[in-house]
Amino acid sequence: MRQKKVKKKSILKEVVSWIIYLFVVIGAVYLLVHYVGERTQVRGDSMYPTLSDGDNLIVDKLTYRFSDPKRYDIIVFPFQYQEDTFYIKRVIGLPGETVQIREGSIYINGRALEEDYGYETINNPGLASEPVTLGEDEYFVLGDNRNNSADSREPSVGNISRDDIIGRAIFRIWPASEIGFL
Repeated sequence: MRQKKVKKKSILKEVVSWIIYLFVVIGAVYLLVHYVGERTQVRGDSMYPTLSDGDNLIVDKLTYRFSDPKRYDIIVFPFQYQEDTFYIKRVIGLPGETVQIREGSIYINGRALEEDYGYETINNPGLASEPVTLGEDEYFVLGDNRNNSADSREPSVGNISRDDIIGRAIFRIWPASEIGFL
């Protein structure tokens, strides 16, 4: 009889231990996904050739809690007119700068930007055909596929507020042939 009680206590102890373990794991995953990083998938070709449709990325949500986005970072932010839609674009203009696109080239504070991320010469400067001066917490973003991208040149996207930035795309996890840091 005593052996049955010991077995029941042992089984009960094991079940309680597993339940506690599961709660700890679920809690840790929740904290990681909501405050440290999360997976997102690229939809469309606006970041081609850097990213392709269907690429799966890890987004670092922690870095921008302690520092500001830098020029050329690839950021993720929500599209303001469609729920559960997120854009992935490259930071071009920083707070306080003036951005303009003339004759297919990007100018920051009147000086041509030396960069090689653009897939092709910009055909449509959109809002940036005139100088765009960014506020103290605003960023100007472009897709790398400049002629196939809804970005800060369009009124529906415009300048991106610092508070709207979810994080920085840092690592491609799929497709397997392209795994690596961005």
